[in-house]
Amino acid sequence: MPGLVTAYRLPPVTLRHVHFPFDPRPSLSPRSLFPCRGAALLTCLLSLLLAGCDQAKQAQTPGAPATTAATPKPPASAPTAPTAPPPVPVKTTLPQTRQVLDWDEYTGRAEAMESVEIRARVSGYLEQVGFVDGAKIKKGDLLFVIDQRGYLTELKHAEAELQRTRSKLELAENDLKRAERLRQSKAISDEEYDSRSKGLAESTATLHSAETAVEMARLNLDFTQVRSPIDGRIGRELITVGNLVNADQTLLTTIVSTDPMYVYVDADERSILKYRRLTAGGLRGQNGKANIVAQLGLIDETGYPHTGYIDYVDPRMDAATGTLRVRAVFPNPKELLSPGLFARIRIHGGSPHPALLIPGRALVTDQDQNYVWVAKADGSLDYRKIKVGKLFGSFRTVEQGLNKNDAVVVDGIAKLRPGAKVKPEPITVPFDG
Repeated sequence: MPGLVTAYRLPPVTLRHVHFPFDPRPSLSPRSLFPCRGAALLTCLLSLLLAGCDQAKQAQTPGAPATTAATPKPPASAPTAPTAPPPVPVKTTLPQTRQVLDWDEYTGRAEAMESVEIRARVSGYLEQVGFVDGAKIKKGDLLFVIDQRGYLTELKHAEAELQRTRSKLELAENDLKRAERLRQSKAISDEEYDSRSKGLAESTATLHSAETAVEMARLNLDFTQVRSPIDGRIGRELITVGNLVNADQTLLTTIVSTDPMYVYVDADERSILKYRRLTAGGLRGQNGKANIVAQLGLIDETGYPHTGYIDYVDPRMDAATGTLRVRAVFPNPKELLSPGLFARIRIHGGSPHPALLIPGRALVTDQDQNYVWVAKADGSLDYRKIKVGKLFGSFRTVEQGLNKNDAVVVDGIAKLRPGAKVKPEPITVPFDG
């Protein structure tokens, strides 16, 4: 019986599915022990076989069908050769040959042609302000009024003094006439006659003094009304009504002219010599036309849309900077230029000459060097180093490294790499310089 106990502790097996050719319930006599031991051994072998099959199934990937060792493996596929990438579509243009003018570019500062600080010529308390801050005014417009009462009184006093002086002069003239008649009859001495003659001269001088005093009083009265001396745009009022204004001291406001405007630049010695050779006959020709043209562009503008001319070159050089001051005149009808405003300015510095130009967007900058992509007839690319010159609108002049038959890539540059093939599409870029 110990054998049977040991056999039934192996991995569980359902015995009802196993057919035994003998009665599973034999008697326990010594003779019947041998058949039972054989059954136990058979049961052990079947249990081990079933356990091994279960472990083999558990070792397989869940959900994957079991494969036998006899299943043949598919043959490995042969490696395929890599395919070449398709050509990159790009747009190209040919360099343009045009007659251009050389320009020297500077940064200039605008200044008004006329600038006035408004101060009163008489003292007094401010009574009235006759303008709006920042308004455009004309010459003669009333700006300020100073208390006039004291100056009116002075004028009346001067006029009264003038009237009294005239009466004295009339009396002196009559005395002299009587003295002349008496002198003819020897009724007065020569000394008396000379005294009356001097009295007439003194009265005449007093009259002139009184007339001057009246004129001065009238001027002071007029000066209580402060008027604009120029056309232009006025600043803000720097003193308000009720404050004391001191003659020739208190700053009331400022006025600047707006059209035209000056623009000053500092040019180097080489450029100044070039300008002087161009203007050997003066800054203006015989027909009155400017010999040196200047163009100007503001910070928010593209190119140089404003045209003016050079009207002055400083005769002395600044020893500290090695530059000379040059002045240009620009019309300013829309008042875009204001005193103190910075602007880009370029000055004509030569005669027209042919030049090769390409759009600026075709340039590739690499470590301070300029390059362009040139598309060849077979679809290959040439990364060409070039030397560029001045800017004309959105175009750059090419001084070296390119010829007029090279197809320069202008669009699709970001997708290009050395060795790439391209599919060029020729286009024409309009010149805007």
